[in-house]
Amino acid sequence: MGSIDFTTVTEITGYNVTSEQLHRMYTRYRFALDYCERMEVLEVACGTGQGLGFLAKKAKKVVGGDFDENIVKLTRNYYKDRIEIKQIDAHSLPFDNKSFDVVLCYEAIYYLQQPERFIAEASRVLRDRGVLIICTANKDWPGFNPSPYSHKYYSSPELFLLLSEKGFDVKLFADCPAAGTGGIKDALKSYIKKVAVKLHLMPKTMKGKEKLKRLFLGKLKPLPPEITDEMSEYTPPVSITADSPNLDYKVLFAVGRKI
Repeated sequence: MGSIDFTTVTEITGYNVTSEQLHRMYTRYRFALDYCERMEVLEVACGTGQGLGFLAKKAKKVVGGDFDENIVKLTRNYYKDRIEIKQIDAHSLPFDNKSFDVVLCYEAIYYLQQPERFIAEASRVLRDRGVLIICTANKDWPGFNPSPYSHKYYSSPELFLLLSEKGFDVKLFADCPAAGTGGIKDALKSYIKKVAVKLHLMPKTMKGKEKLKRLFLGKLKPLPPEITDEMSEYTPPVSITADSPNLDYKVLFAVGRKI
């Protein structure tokens, strides 16, 4: 992992993104906010930290960590002394036992070579009844396209099992319905994406995807350094079961409470 440049696949501040991307990012952190109020929070794989300042308004303490040195520098340069930013490896967290009340890992579990080790580490640094929240792309929705450098994506039953086997009481949620409005434009976009994925024509980097999105979706918006409540409306993720793979949503959440 040391030689991988994760800046090419990370939502870096200033990149141009779609309204859906902004909505998904806002939803991730607004969802976490209900668990973070007056708590000590660690976000693993925080990227350039768009959600850290948002959470810090309600949390007692927020720490951000990322594996990529360049990303860590960008995040530190923005937050200065406001929030502690550390370069960390999710497989071996540099914190004492029972240091945090909440641990977040958003859109990153699939980059880990040994995700089970991270789950064990998250459990170690969490206090009793602490909460681990994982958000990940749902590999089972029809338009799913894996990211470069990824190792394993999870179905909803697999995500449930990943946490429950490490002693977490798990609840699953889903966000971002896979179905569009049903119009001709949505159908055409869906068809083009399926063909591109099947023929391995999808761009591998965020910048490459930006060009494609501009071509098919029109005007994009720059990703702000911090998210705000004015950025998007909030639609809470819906509760789902772990009985079978979910085909209806693009994004999965697992909320595990340490038993």
